[in-house]
Amino acid sequence: MVRLRVDALSSDAMKDSLLSIRSVTKSFDEVDALQGIDLEIRSGEIVGLVGSNGAGKTTLLRLMAGVYKPTNGSVVLSNGHPVSQMRQELGVVPESTGLYSRLTAWENIRYHSRMHGIQDSVAWARTERFAEHLDMKENLGRHTKGFSRGMKQKTALLRALAHGPSILLLDEPTAGLDITSARTVRALVGQLRDEGGTVIYSTHHLAEAQQVCDRIVIIHNGLIRADGSPEDLLKDTGTESLEEAYVSLTLEQARVRHEDTEKEGVLSTWWRKLFTPNTPKSTFRGDEDE
Repeated sequence: MVRLRVDALSSDAMKDSLLSIRSVTKSFDEVDALQGIDLEIRSGEIVGLVGSNGAGKTTLLRLMAGVYKPTNGSVVLSNGHPVSQMRQELGVVPESTGLYSRLTAWENIRYHSRMHGIQDSVAWARTERFAEHLDMKENLGRHTKGFSRGMKQKTALLRALAHGPSILLLDEPTAGLDITSARTVRALVGQLRDEGGTVIYSTHHLAEAQQVCDRIVIIHNGLIRADGSPEDLLKDTGTESLEEAYVSLTLEQARVRHEDTEKEGVLSTWWRKLFTPNTPKSTFRGDEDE
C-alpha cells in the first residue's frame, strides 16, 4: 500500500483527528468486505474515498456512520466514544435521498433536525444560509414529490447540515446530477472545508475526486491501497494522471460485488426507517419518494 505523507503526521496534526478507524475488518458471512483498515480523519479536510463498485466504500461509510459495527477493530470519535453512540456529530447524505414526497423540503429538514434535538429556529437559520448557496431558498416550501434529482440531492444535503454536524459523510453526492447541480454541490463542499468543516466524499469518479478532495484514499478489494494528496499520489506512483495512478495500484481484477447482509440491529433499523421511510400516512400525511 502507498502511504505517502500521511504516515509522517506530526503529533500536532494527530491532535486534530476527529475520527479514528483502527484495525477494522468487516465480514459478511464468508466475504471479507474490509480487511485491516486504519484511517485517521482530521479536522478541516475533504477526504475522498475512491474505488470501484464492491471495493468497500459504502461499507466503510456505514461503519463511519455507526450503522454497522466492525467485525474487529474500532471506529471512534476524538472524544473516545464509538460513532454509534455519537451520531449527532455526523451528517449523512446516502446515495438514496429517502425524502418524504408529500412533505415540503423544509418539513423534511425540520423533522430530521428535531430527531437530533435541534430547535426549529436554529435549524432554519442553518438551512436558510446553505440554501442560498445551493439556490434552493425559493424551493424550501415546495413539496418534494415534483423535485428533480438535483433538487432532491440538495434537500438531502441541507437535511444533513441542519443540525450542525462535525463530520459530513457523502455517498456519491453528484451521482445522476446535471452539470450545474453537480458544480453547485461541489462548490458547497469546498466552502464547508474553507470554514473548517470535515467532509468524507465517496465517489468512483477519479476526476471529481482530484478536483474536490485534499486527500484521496483508494480502496480496492477491501484494502486501502493509497492514502495521500492527489499530487503526492501521482509523484509516488510516477504517473501523470490520477487514473494512471489508480490503475497502477489496483492491477488485480476487482472482486465480484457482494451484497452487504447482516442481522439488522437497532441502529441499522433506525437508519433504514430514517432514510427509506415507511411512516403511516396518518402520521405524516405523505409517503416517501424513494
